[in-house]
Amino acid sequence: MTTLHNLGFPRIGAQRELKKALEAYWNGEIDQASLLQTGKTLRQQNWALQKAAGIELLPVGDFSFYDQILDMSVMLGAIPQRFRGDDKATALDTYFCMARGRAPSTTPAAACEMTKWFDTNYHYIVPEFSREQSFQLTGNRLFEEVDEALTLGHKVKPVIPGPLTYLWLGKIRGDSFDKLSLLDKLLPVYAEILQRLQAQGIDWVQIDEPILALD
Repeated sequence: MTTLHNLGFPRIGAQRELKKALEAYWNGEIDQASLLQTGKTLRQQNWALQKAAGIELLPVGDFSFYDQILDMSVMLGAIPQRFRGDDKATALDTYFCMARGRAPSTTPAAACEMTKWFDTNYHYIVPEFSREQSFQLTGNRLFEEVDEALTLGHKVKPVIPGPLTYLWLGKIRGDSFDKLSLLDKLLPVYAEILQRLQAQGIDWVQIDEPILALD
């Protein structure tokens, strides 16, 4: 039996709704609730379009307010120290501050590096690792979006970057070491993610490991 699914779906919106909402939020023209509602509307429209086209397993986790690798860093608690401890900052604004160096409720800080995704013109936010790096499941957005889709009656397939690709695409801060040596610390958190998804009734998960296509 064949099951139809796809790898992901463009998030920007047919009329670039996400881009317009993001810029309006950053400029103080709309509040965070309005931005979040725009994201929710776009996700639901995207799922409906795919379902109408015959897709049986709809991707969840392909939507992002900025970048999927940045999403993963926040989910794994890999937030550099300079973005922590700001009492006024919301979680979403901390996320934007990592990407842009500023956000409505945060104190400005040096943004994380942005670089090309492999050989494309897409740019991702580079994770930062130290020799003492730790990981813990701190972000719930993926699970919330799974619940959102399930509530609408969709059958879904969560999409996440794989652990090897995530580590390989990061950069070292401080003393040099082998980034992949962090894998033993990272895998238990990935196991926790999969266990949480299983508890939500998920049967299929797409774990993207594009780094394995390179020499």
